[in-house]
Amino acid sequence: MLNQNQTPLLDALKANAARSHAPFYTPGHKQGEGISQPLADLLGKAVFRADLTELADLDNLFAPQGVIQEAQQLAAEAFGASQTWFLVNGSTCGIEAAILATCSTGDKIILPRNVHSSAIAGLILSGAIPIFLNPEYNPVLDIAHSITPNAVESALQQHPDAKAVLTVYPTYYGVCGNLSAIANITHQYNIPLLVDEAHGAHFAFHPELPTPALAAGADLTVQSIHKVLGAMTQASMLHIQGNRIDCDRISKALQLVQSTSPSYILLASLDAARQQMALHGKMLMSRTLQLADEARTKISQIPGLSVLQILSPPFEGGLGGSPGFVALDKTRLTVTVSNLGLTGFAADEILDEKFAVTAEFPSQQHLTFIISLGNTAADIEQLVQSFTILAKEYRPTNATVKNYIWQDFVRTFGTNLYLSPREAFFAISEILPLAKTCDRICAEIVCPYPPGIPVLMPGELITKPVLDYLQQIQAMGGFISGCNDTSLETLKVVK
Repeated sequence: MLNQNQTPLLDALKANAARSHAPFYTPGHKQGEGISQPLADLLGKAVFRADLTELADLDNLFAPQGVIQEAQQLAAEAFGASQTWFLVNGSTCGIEAAILATCSTGDKIILPRNVHSSAIAGLILSGAIPIFLNPEYNPVLDIAHSITPNAVESALQQHPDAKAVLTVYPTYYGVCGNLSAIANITHQYNIPLLVDEAHGAHFAFHPELPTPALAAGADLTVQSIHKVLGAMTQASMLHIQGNRIDCDRISKALQLVQSTSPSYILLASLDAARQQMALHGKMLMSRTLQLADEARTKISQIPGLSVLQILSPPFEGGLGGSPGFVALDKTRLTVTVSNLGLTGFAADEILDEKFAVTAEFPSQQHLTFIISLGNTAADIEQLVQSFTILAKEYRPTNATVKNYIWQDFVRTFGTNLYLSPREAFFAISEILPLAKTCDRICAEIVCPYPPGIPVLMPGELITKPVLDYLQQIQAMGGFISGCNDTSLETLKVVK
């Protein structure tokens, strides 16, 4: 057992920031002496004293032998891994590295169609061929859940030469699939299960939260420590266990997708966040769950509103919910507002502008909120009060908000890949008016963000339902990202 009170990297950074010396190394601001005054006014100068480079006492992220190695070992123990890597390019680089480390050009990888855009980037970088699975879908709520064990088993029977399975756990809505069953099926083929656990870094620290991916049998998981815990934005971790993944390939892949000038402030925030959770995680998560339960209970009682909950009837196999929805992260709150005759986009704008309540992301019918260790009882009171007033101003109605996201074209997902993502990305392309792109092969990533789930990716056939959906999202106030023309007047297609 390691001493989880320690913060080796944070301590080393603190000591070096306080050391009086003449700095003739990067960064150019030299511990804040040359920093812009407006930036110093915003942040104060103290933070810049800790903005240091790979000094002798601070170790090297890509060949750690000192304080970074010690900090990563402490994190591995705290999060239940055999080995952990700190990430300063967000979970994005972790997902990319996971695919690069397990798949070569032409190798097949099984993954859900509702993956984050970072997984598509991993396909482009690696040249891997995706075998897409449609996630379980709730047509009433218009929410995609997890892929199911049966879908994974069927895919592996059809593609026994696949090199890996990748899944999302939990989804952006906090929904968890049957990961242990998926792990058992994947391991029957002696290939690794990779997990995008960006939103589940807190699972290891409280028994009332869903089972952590590693405990459920994942071989590799990537967690955004900044999304739900106390690290700074862009600070994440990659964890592995077992012997199905080559550690050296992970290290080499991370060198390709991470900066060679990593921020030690981000790295130290990972060390500090790990210590905080190792020492106080259960208490912090108990408090967070209590706040979330209060919000869920009170909002669900407001006429015209409902919240996402796990379904009560058991499915075949004995667990509650359904094969793609066996557990829910109760710190993730999704409120359905469509019964008020509002879209999630409209409600989001009202809450933000009138009540100073800002959601994580809106969708057609819902607003989703992240409740974390940083939220307070006052936050919850403000959230509940804003919904109470909103529901009085917009009385329950029979009006419905049409579902566009999966309802209109989910059946085509996974069957429209005409070129590999890498081939299409690097192919000779042309830019056409949106109306002329139907039935052409897409050459770029197009996705509403958040949650960053691509609706089109390089190599896919562009269909009318997809174009209709993108235009509808834009009309509702959503933001289209990933493509060259975010106004969506044109799209890049393979020539």
